[in-house]
Amino acid sequence: MGGQMVEKSEYGNWVSKKFIHIPGVISLVFFGLALLFPVLVILAALFLLVSIYFAYARYQFTPQGGNLQHQIRELVLAHLDWNGEGQALDIGCGNAPLTIMLAHKYPKARLIGIDYWGKKWGYSKNICERNARVEGVNERVTFQTASASALPFGDECFGAIVSNLVFHEVSDTRDKREVIREAFRVAKKGSKFVFQDLFLAKRIYGDIDDLLGTIRSWGIRKVEFIETRKAAFIPRMLKLPFMLGTIGLVTGEK
Repeated sequence: MGGQMVEKSEYGNWVSKKFIHIPGVISLVFFGLALLFPVLVILAALFLLVSIYFAYARYQFTPQGGNLQHQIRELVLAHLDWNGEGQALDIGCGNAPLTIMLAHKYPKARLIGIDYWGKKWGYSKNICERNARVEGVNERVTFQTASASALPFGDECFGAIVSNLVFHEVSDTRDKREVIREAFRVAKKGSKFVFQDLFLAKRIYGDIDDLLGTIRSWGIRKVEFIETRKAAFIPRMLKLPFMLGTIGLVTGEK
């Protein structure tokens, strides 16, 4: 008797295989050329190290490795001080892992996930809906195509709003603080929020204290910053600025 195949959720990996394969191929090319020009062995070794680094990072993000993607998402939920009553929004849901985690944690809540779902990441609304069905929460979760810079909802609709490593990717708004402001527009008075992003990247958000001051000037009741990069589960090698070294949580109450 053959066993039935069990459907599994598909959440992908934040480190694309191209970051491993491209420097790996370049390294092989330089190693070959080094037979004629020995000095090129230095470049070959450098590209090989880059390939190895991203292979290590990709493995750490998998459930079989460090399961970092899941643990980073768990930080969002751990800092969401919400009673689970009403409706919550996940901005930039990707393949919906955080949306589904919220649905499991808050069995009385209704969840909406929005995303632009471009080809860059390989995510899609269909995969979101499949994942929600596989996880048994599809009756309480819906997904809509939308930009984080222009949410298709009226003012003060949601009792909780979350977003995980999305705001810096919103290409149709230069000032990413305006993306945060748009999220607050659809949040109810007294609602809870947790946004995780590259908030320590000054080229994107400026000084973190200035960012928090700007948020308070919008009339947000409570706001604090928590450095994700200081979490004990993140390996030192992944705390570099281009990997996880600039991420943190902006959380509080409107």
